[in-house]
Amino acid sequence: MSSERRPTFVQSLLAGGVAGTSVDLLFFPIDTIKTRLQSSQGFRNAGGFSGVYKGVGSVVIGSAPGAAAFFSTYETMKKVLPMPENLAPVKHMIAASVAEVAACLIRVPTEVIKTRMQTSTYGALGQSSFAAARLVLVNNGLRGFYRGFGITVMREIPFTSLQFPLYELLKLQLSRRLNRKPLYAHEAAACGSIAGGVAAALTTPLDVLKTRVMLDVRDTTKEKLPSLANRFRTIYLTEGTKALFAGVVPRTLWISAGGAVFLGVYEWAVHGLMGI
Repeated sequence: MSSERRPTFVQSLLAGGVAGTSVDLLFFPIDTIKTRLQSSQGFRNAGGFSGVYKGVGSVVIGSAPGAAAFFSTYETMKKVLPMPENLAPVKHMIAASVAEVAACLIRVPTEVIKTRMQTSTYGALGQSSFAAARLVLVNNGLRGFYRGFGITVMREIPFTSLQFPLYELLKLQLSRRLNRKPLYAHEAAACGSIAGGVAAALTTPLDVLKTRVMLDVRDTTKEKLPSLANRFRTIYLTEGTKALFAGVVPRTLWISAGGAVFLGVYEWAVHGLMGI
C-alpha cells in the first residue's frame, strides 16, 4: 500500500470551502424542512413545504469559510497532536472537536440568521437574510449573532466525535480491503455517508435544543432565558420524547447524503490540489 500524503493547510482550507458550499446549497431544502419540524410553532406555522430556500443567502456567505476553518484546523490538529498510532481514534476525536469550535465561530451567526429566515420568525420585516441580520443586531446586539453558540458546540462535539473516528476507521478498513491508499472520492463518500448518518441520528435531541435556542428572540437584557436543562425538561414534559427527535428522518437523510457529498467533494478537491 502506498504511503498517504497529507494536505497542506491551504489545500485543506480551499477543499473544505468547496465541500461545505456544495453540501449546504444542494441540501438546503431538506435542512429547512428539518428546522421547521423542530420549531416550537409547528411545521405548518413555520412555513410547511413552501419557501424552502428562505435564508439561503446567509449560507452562501458563511458556508465556505466555516467549512474551510473546520478542515484546515482538523488536518493541522491531526498533524501536531503527539499521539501514537494506536490512539488514532482519540486523536481524530480531539482534532474534530477543536475544529468544530473554530468553525462555530463563523457558522453560528449564519445559523442564527438562517433558522430565523427558514421559520419566518421576523415575518414581513425579515424577508431577506440581510434584513434578518439587521434585526438581530438592532434587537440583541452582536451577542445576538451568537445565541445558541454553547449548545451548537455541545451538539457538534459529540457529533464529530462519532462521525470522524468512524469515518477514518471505515476509510482505513476499506483501504486495507482494497490494498490501496488514498481512496477514490466516491469510496470516501460512502464512508462519509455511513458515518454522518449514524452520528446525525444519535445527536438529534441536541440539534432540537440548538434550533429552539436560536429561534428564541426574547431580549436577554429584560428577561433571563431558560437553561438548556430546563429547555430539555420542558420539551420532554410538555411535548414528549417524540419532540426531542423531531426532524430525525430529514436530519439523518440530509447528513448521510450530505456527508457523502461533503467528504467526497473534500477528498476530490484535496487530491486535485495535491495532484494525486
